[in-house]
Amino acid sequence: MLLSVAVACTETVEVPGETVVVEKVVTETVEVPGETVTVEVVKEVQVPGETVVVKEEVVKEVMVPGETVVVEKVVTETVEVPGETVTVEVVKEVMVPGETVVVEKEVVKTVEVPGETVVVEKQVPVEVVKTVEVPVEVVKTVEVPGPERVMVKEVRAGYVTDPTNGRVYVAPQYGGSITEAKIADAPHADTWWGSASREPVTLVLEKMGIADWATPRDEWDFKSYNNPTSVLRGLLAESYDISPDGLTYTVNIRKGVNWHDKAPMNGRELVAEDIAFSFHRMTGTGSGFTEPSPHATVISNLPIESIEATDKYTVVFKLTKLHLAAFWDMYSSSNFGFIYPPEVIQEHGDAQDWRNLVGTGPYELTDWVKDSSQTFTKNPNYWGYDEKFPENRLPYLDEIKFLIIPDSSTMLAALRTGKNARLSFGITLDQAKSLQRTNPELLWTTNLDIPLTHSMDVRKPPFDDIRVRTAMQLALDLETINNTLFGGLGDTTPYGIIGPARPGYYTPFEEWPQEIKDNYAYDPERAKQLLAEAGYPNGFKTKLETVTTHPYYMNLDYTQLAVDYWSKIGVDVEIDIMEWAAYAARVNTHTYEGMAHGLRGLSWSPHFAIRIAAHSDHVWNIPGVQDPVYDAMVEAAENAGSTEELMELVKKADDYYIPQQWVTWGPMRPGFVFWQPWMVGYNGEIVIGGGRFSLYLSRVWVDSDLRDQMMR
Repeated sequence: MLLSVAVACTETVEVPGETVVVEKVVTETVEVPGETVTVEVVKEVQVPGETVVVKEEVVKEVMVPGETVVVEKVVTETVEVPGETVTVEVVKEVMVPGETVVVEKEVVKTVEVPGETVVVEKQVPVEVVKTVEVPVEVVKTVEVPGPERVMVKEVRAGYVTDPTNGRVYVAPQYGGSITEAKIADAPHADTWWGSASREPVTLVLEKMGIADWATPRDEWDFKSYNNPTSVLRGLLAESYDISPDGLTYTVNIRKGVNWHDKAPMNGRELVAEDIAFSFHRMTGTGSGFTEPSPHATVISNLPIESIEATDKYTVVFKLTKLHLAAFWDMYSSSNFGFIYPPEVIQEHGDAQDWRNLVGTGPYELTDWVKDSSQTFTKNPNYWGYDEKFPENRLPYLDEIKFLIIPDSSTMLAALRTGKNARLSFGITLDQAKSLQRTNPELLWTTNLDIPLTHSMDVRKPPFDDIRVRTAMQLALDLETINNTLFGGLGDTTPYGIIGPARPGYYTPFEEWPQEIKDNYAYDPERAKQLLAEAGYPNGFKTKLETVTTHPYYMNLDYTQLAVDYWSKIGVDVEIDIMEWAAYAARVNTHTYEGMAHGLRGLSWSPHFAIRIAAHSDHVWNIPGVQDPVYDAMVEAAENAGSTEELMELVKKADDYYIPQQWVTWGPMRPGFVFWQPWMVGYNGEIVIGGGRFSLYLSRVWVDSDLRDQMMR
C-alpha cells in the first residue's frame, strides 16, 4: 500500500489596496485493505495588510518489528512574485523505510489559529512503500494593478518518474562513485574455474541476454537470485530464431559493440567468432577445446552438436536432442555464460589474473587488492543505454569500489556512517531492527528467496521409510519457528523443488491434495504414531552435517531449533559442524551421515533445479534418490520443445517429488537489503539475469547534493 501526503498551496501575496486570503489545504489519503481513509483539514485565515506564512508539519509514528521509527520531512519553497518574496513551508510526501509496517498512530498537526488546535487521529494498518520527495507544481494567481491577471507557474525541475513503478526520483546524474562491502573475496576472474568468479566479472563481461530492467516491478521485482525467462531480452545478442525441429538456434549478434580499449583487444568490435569461442571453451566443443569446464555443470553437459559462427554477426547452436532450457542457460541464466576475450585466453591460457581481463561491459576492473578491495572504472565507450530512460547512455557512475569486510559489525558500521552504499548479505532480524532504530534515513526492503531445508539419506534406515520422513516434517512448528527467528517475516508456505521465483513451473500449495497438505501441519502426536508404525516407538539417533559459512541456504539457528523440535518426538539429532570443503566432499560422495542440508523452493533454472534436486546421476542429489520414474520425468522436461511444454513437464516432476518427503521444508528466510537514500534508481533489486549480482550498479546514480548534505 502507499501512504501519501498531498499538499495544495495558495499563497498570500500582498498587493496594493487589497486584503489577501491565505488558504492551506492538506489532504491525506491512506489506503488500507478494503477501504480508503481521507483526512482533509482546511484553514482559512483572513489577514489584512500583511503576508502570512502557514507552516504545516506532519509526523508519522510507525511501528516496525520491535521498534518505533519517526519520519519527519519539511521542505521550504521560496517563490518570487512582483515586489516581494513569499516563503511557504510545504510538507512533502515521505515514505517510511520498510516493507510491511503498521501505523499505530497517525497525527496530523496543523497550524494553530486563535482559539483552536486541530488534531486528527486514525488507527490504521498499512503497508508502506519507500519513495523520495515528489516534485511540486505550484500555480499562483497574482492580482496586479491594471486590467490583467497574471498567472505564474513554477515546476520544480530535475526529477524523473520511474516507468517501472511510478516513483519519482532526482533525475539521473553522471559522475561520482559508490562503495559497497562484500563479506568475502572471489578466488580469481575466470568462471571456467568456478562460479565464485562471477562477482568480479559481472560489471566487465557480458552475456548474450539479460533480464529487462524496464520490466514493471508489479510483473517482476528482481528480488530473486534468478530471473524467469519471461523477462529476458537480448544484450550481446540482438535476436534469435529457433528451427521448427527445436534443434537449431540462430543468434544474431549486436553490431557496434566493442571490447574495452585495452591490450590485447584494443577496442576491436565484438563478432560472432568471440561468442562461439567462449562457448567452445566452456563446453569443450571446438576452438581447440575438448574438455568442458568441470564446474559449469549447468551448460557443460548440454546436448551440443556444434557451435559455429556462420558469418561476422551470426552464431548457430545445434543440439543433438530437444533441450529448449539449454539455450536459455547459454543465453542468460547460467553463471557461466559470460563472453571472454579470445585473445586473452590464447595469450595467457585463462583469465584468472584480473590484470588480463578485458570485456565489453560498462566497467573495467582497474584494481584488485586480494581480500581487501576491487575497483571498477567507467568504460567511456560503452555501447548500452538505460532501459528505463532510453535517451541516457550507461553507465552513470565513474567508479565502483567493493571493500572486502568479513566482520559483520564492521560492515554495519560502514553502512551507518555512509561509507557503504548498500548492504544485503547476512543481515539478521536483530541487526535489521538496530539499523532501523539508529539510521531511519536508510531505505530497506526484504526478499524471500532463501529456503531452509534438510535432506535425509533415503538409501538406508531410518530414512528409507516414508513414514519416518513424514514424521520429521510433522514435528516442525513452522509458524512458531518463523515468529521466533524471523519476527514473522519469513514465508512458511511449502513449495516443492521449484520456488515462487518461477511462477508457472509448480503447483501452488493451496492446490495440493488435502492429504499432502496435512503432512506439513504441526502434529507431533501423529509424528510419534508414524515412528511407532515404522518400528521406532522410542525414536532413534542420527546425525546432521552442516557448515556455518554457506551464503545461500544454511542457517545454524534454524538447524538448532529444528533439532530441538525433533527431540520432542524422540529423534536425537547430533549436529556436526565442519568447513565447507569437507562438507561438500561428503555430500558429493554421499558419505554424510543421516542428514544434510537440502534443495527445495529453488529459483534456479527449472530444468536444472529438478535434475540437481533428485536425479539419480547428479552429484548434488543430496538425499541419494534412485527413482527411475522421477529420472524419466526430468529427462522428459529437458527434451521439451516449447516453453509451455517445459512448464508442464517440470510441474509434473515437481508434483511427483512433493509427496515423497525426501527433504523437510522450513520457513523461507527473509533477506534484508539496506541502502543509502542518495543511491537513486535502486529499489532493492538483487540480480539482472542469472549470476549478475552487482550489475544494477551500472544503472543507478548518486544524488550528490543529498549525499553531501548527509555526510556533513
